[in-house]
Amino acid sequence: MRSYRISSTWAKIARRSIAAIAGIATLFGVAACGNTAGPSSSPSSASGDLPTVNVMLDWTPNTNHTGLYVAQKLGYYRAEGIKVNILPVSSAGAETSVETGVANIGFSTLSNVAAVDAQGSHLQFIFDLTQQPVSMWCALASNKSIKTPKDFDNGTMVTFGSAEQKAIVREMIKDAGGTGDFKTVTVGTSTFQTLTSGKGTFGGFYKTWEGIESKLYGPKLTCFDPTQWGVPGNPTQLGYAVNTKWEATHQKEIQAFVNATARGYAYALADPDKASQILVEQARAADLKPALVKASMQYIVDNDIWGDSKAIAAAYNKTAKDKTVTAAQLGIGKTNLQKGQSYLDFLYRNKVYATKDNSMGTKPVAGKLATNQYVD
Repeated sequence: MRSYRISSTWAKIARRSIAAIAGIATLFGVAACGNTAGPSSSPSSASGDLPTVNVMLDWTPNTNHTGLYVAQKLGYYRAEGIKVNILPVSSAGAETSVETGVANIGFSTLSNVAAVDAQGSHLQFIFDLTQQPVSMWCALASNKSIKTPKDFDNGTMVTFGSAEQKAIVREMIKDAGGTGDFKTVTVGTSTFQTLTSGKGTFGGFYKTWEGIESKLYGPKLTCFDPTQWGVPGNPTQLGYAVNTKWEATHQKEIQAFVNATARGYAYALADPDKASQILVEQARAADLKPALVKASMQYIVDNDIWGDSKAIAAAYNKTAKDKTVTAAQLGIGKTNLQKGQSYLDFLYRNKVYATKDNSMGTKPVAGKLATNQYVD
């Protein structure tokens, strides 16, 4: 069975950002997706008279992607007049693939968009799924010496290596009264395995996935939310991004995608068990554990991770019989620009966007990196 434990928050951030910045693996992305519909999203013979939109995941399928699979299964894309191909993440990562045209839309984060745009890309965040912070930094619960982030001091962080994650951990440690000094080790097969091997002290995870996996199957973790330890804003604004050059001539397709995808996520909040079943069945190749998916979806609902779960579910039920429904009607997907800016300011102060000569670089502006025009 395929393991999803490698998909820690910061492993993904580092891997994608490094690939995008270095410009490597573009050929890998083309090779991986060479048999898909082209990036122009023009009418395709493969989809009759419907324009095809290629959407690339950020990692292996999980509940972050439920709305995509639900919308595809229930015909929401077809009702909006488009066909959507869901592409597995390429070696280049979603951001690079969207920038180079291998994919039209990619699952990303606001901070990733800021990072790649600082290096010359032209991405824009168009849909913010996670309205609550979902990242956490954890040590094995068996390590009784870890009681606060201060105890990460002089420990070893499991990482793929990025300025962003180092800035977060350093801030957490200092906020807890430590010095912010730690070593790093490159992740092995997975963050869990690197920790259990004794090579690392702590690493980054998602509350909604690895957090649930830990509770169901172990190993047990001691975890800390960075927003409770000095890190401002929302470090994990997860959602969808497009290339602004492609966006300029495909706003109709983007609006159709956002509406249908929002409807898929709203359905999942209204009926998390059925949505979980759809994800497991539609992403069959991923061999997802039904119990993990179901527990993850319930956590998302109970904790309003995607917004006000009850309100969004009620909006879905109210409009369930309508042929098409907008994201605005459902009240889902809006980027919180204030929280986004607070977090980007934090990263900027910590020289995450510094240039090669160690200058501060250009300060990222959330209002330019993200738009709410498709969800308002």
